[in-house]
Amino acid sequence: MSDLSALLEREASAEIEAIVAEARERASALVAQAQSEAEQLLAQRQRVAEQQREATQVRAHSAAQLEASALKLRAQHAAVEGVFGAARERLASLSGDAKGYGEVLAKLLAEAVDAVGTADVASVHAAPADVAAVKAAAAGLGLTVPVEADGTVVHGVRVVSKRRSAVENTLTTRLSALEGELAADVSRLLFAPDAGAATGATEGG
Repeated sequence: MSDLSALLEREASAEIEAIVAEARERASALVAQAQSEAEQLLAQRQRVAEQQREATQVRAHSAAQLEASALKLRAQHAAVEGVFGAARERLASLSGDAKGYGEVLAKLLAEAVDAVGTADVASVHAAPADVAAVKAAAAGLGLTVPVEADGTVVHGVRVVSKRRSAVENTLTTRLSALEGELAADVSRLLFAPDAGAATGATEGG
């Protein structure tokens, strides 16, 4: 009986050891699998985080470029407007120089009369303050047509032909016509890469 008991005990012990060994193997495999999955998840999250970081950097860079472009355009616009604003102020101050302004009006009148044809001129229109100077300029050209005050003519003349067509030649309209053409040139001069160096060299010289 004792031999049977010992045999059963040995068999039971062997079975238990086998079960424990199998359990340990399964536990080890589960731990390894869990560790592998954890590493994969961590790597995936790191990739996602890196992609998000790169995307954020790209968006930030694009936003900075757009803002820089907008600032440059606003600066160019303000500078160009400043240049033409100064030109308009200069035009407004011309009337204070009676001799110089009279010569300008005479030249503008001569150009307009040439475009119409002296024999075809019916009348000349000028700003009320410029009528006297334009009359003198007309006399200098040998014109005997009426010179009429016209508040719509600024810094120049309007020559009306006998066919009722008109040629307006004023500093204001000429500046406006040239503004679009000159804006690109002014912008290039103000913002060219070597503009600052050229300006510095000029000031230094």
